[in-house]
Amino acid sequence: MIPILDCKIEAFCEINPSEDPEKIEQVMTNVLNNAEFKIGKGSITATSREIESLSKIRESIQKHRSQNVYLRFLDDNLDGDETWFYLNKQAAFVNSISLCEHADESALGPIKITLRSKNIERVIEWLTD
Repeated sequence: MIPILDCKIEAFCEINPSEDPEKIEQVMTNVLNNAEFKIGKGSITATSREIESLSKIRESIQKHRSQNVYLRFLDDNLDGDETWFYLNKQAAFVNSISLCEHADESALGPIKITLRSKNIERVIEWLTD
C-alpha cells in the first residue's frame, strides 16, 4: 500500500548536444511515473508531489534486493528534510533502473533524484522496505 505523504520529488538530467530531448524525456518517464517535465537549455527537470511517482524505482529496489545499498545512499545524502541519489541515464534509456555511486559513473551524466518531505524518514522507509 502506498502511504499518503506530503513530498516533492525532483529528477534532473543534463541533455548533451548529441542527445534528442524527446528521448531524454522518455528516459525520465522510464524512471518516474506521473511527473511534470520542463525542458530547459541543456537540461530536463521532472517534478512530482506524489510518492507513487517513485513506484518504478521501488519495484526495482525490491526486485534486485538492493534495499541496503539505496538506504546507505539515502542516509549518507540526508540533509534535514531532503536526500538524493543518482541513477544511470543509459540504463534508464533501456528501461532499467541502476544506482550510480558517483556522477561520473554514467558516461552521459546521471539522473539526480532529489526527495523532500517533512516525513523524509517515512519516505525513505517506504522506498526501501
